[in-house]
Amino acid sequence: MGFSTVLLDLDGTITNPYMGITNGVMYAYEKLGMEVPERSTLRSFIGPPLIVEFTRRGLPEEKAREAVRLYREYYGQTGLFENELIPGTVEFLKELKTRGKRVCLATSKPEEFSVRILEKFGIDKYFDFIGAAKLDGSRDSKLAVIQYVLEGTGASPDECVMVGDRMHDIVGAHDAGMKCIAVLVGFGSRGEFAEYKADFVAETLNDVLKYV
Repeated sequence: MGFSTVLLDLDGTITNPYMGITNGVMYAYEKLGMEVPERSTLRSFIGPPLIVEFTRRGLPEEKAREAVRLYREYYGQTGLFENELIPGTVEFLKELKTRGKRVCLATSKPEEFSVRILEKFGIDKYFDFIGAAKLDGSRDSKLAVIQYVLEGTGASPDECVMVGDRMHDIVGAHDAGMKCIAVLVGFGSRGEFAEYKADFVAETLNDVLKYV
């Protein structure tokens, strides 16, 4: 198949950020004086841009922006470190580099947070390019991040593949003209992957290697 450039999502693909993200969301609701949702109902915050999910849940735009600000207030200090690597991540990254792949991050998480997470786990050395959102909201959709990676690396979409765990990864990849490997280690499901027509579905990160 031979994709020379592999774009990797962060949350739910190589890290499990469940506790940090849900704690940040609960903090935001509490600070806004609103009823704090049950943690188990907040999984949908993992993947999409925060502003999209707060708005989808009924917050007016101005309040949703304040919720994002409050979330980041918590996340930048504490939530950032309330995560863990998905099993097999280091071995997976090593194998990609052994095979001579160009490895790029492509995440809707702000770049400042993303880099700190990669450094925390000592895996920043495996990445050739960091594609992430900006704190000012100017690059927050998955498509915008993917296009930033393409521009920054000079890669063409047909030589790239996106690896992610949610529909946003699939849609962003297809809109950018590339294929997507949806992986079941995170927060997506086979039903979601079928609905959004993922090109390949992998059970584990190790299984992703069959397609790259």
